[in-house]
Amino acid sequence: MQPSLFVSHGSPMIMVEPSPARSFLAGLGSHVARPDAILMISAHHDMTQAVVKSGDELPTIHDFGGFPQALFDLRYSAKGDPAMAAEVARLVADAGQPVSLDPHRGLDHGAWVPLMLAWPDADIPVVQLSISSAHPPAWHHRIGRAIAPLREQNVLIMGSGSLTHNLRAIFTEGRNHDAAVPEWVSTFADWMHDRLMAGDTQAVLNAVEVAPHGRRNHPTMDHILPLFTAMGAGGERTERLHHSYTYGVLAMDAYRFD
Repeated sequence: MQPSLFVSHGSPMIMVEPSPARSFLAGLGSHVARPDAILMISAHHDMTQAVVKSGDELPTIHDFGGFPQALFDLRYSAKGDPAMAAEVARLVADAGQPVSLDPHRGLDHGAWVPLMLAWPDADIPVVQLSISSAHPPAWHHRIGRAIAPLREQNVLIMGSGSLTHNLRAIFTEGRNHDAAVPEWVSTFADWMHDRLMAGDTQAVLNAVEVAPHGRRNHPTMDHILPLFTAMGAGGERTERLHHSYTYGVLAMDAYRFD
């Protein structure tokens, strides 16, 4: 059975800048058995309800600006899996949640960046399921529980966001790649790790509201929501696979749930 994973994808510059997080993602395939398919839940596919990408072709979406041309030249050529997409939609619908299929949308950078690093041959089919900032953390956790049976079919469920994600702090403070980690970031990341390892699901779901500096680390909810879906899809055991910081304010942690 496959686990579910949460990874922090960071800035698109991770594709061209060396870092501990980049090295981790490049070796991610060694942490799991080769899956038959990957179900990706990215922070950058944010819809008003659950939407499943169901196309056979998955164009590479460069949903960012102001970066080197080398990033815009990258393409990730993985195929979709319409049959699996239909199964994902069925599981979500059976859990009582509205869901729709989108046969046209491609992979945003929250999806293709970690996938390109981990499985550069793009030879594993990929389906993507949206998050919804219109819904609370508990909704995302329920969606995760609904799709959990896919793990028994050798499908790797993978949430992609960021354990901390205050981009304004990067730009307004002029932070470089190796900037020092401020206390308000490390305290939140440590609190999250403690609660995740303790299996305190309710505390983690409420982290942005109750953890130290929760709202400062997540001015918007989008990059933490994939964590809740990955948690819901996983089992009782939690393992931290990676811990590092980029630009000081992006905690690049990764977790495995099985």
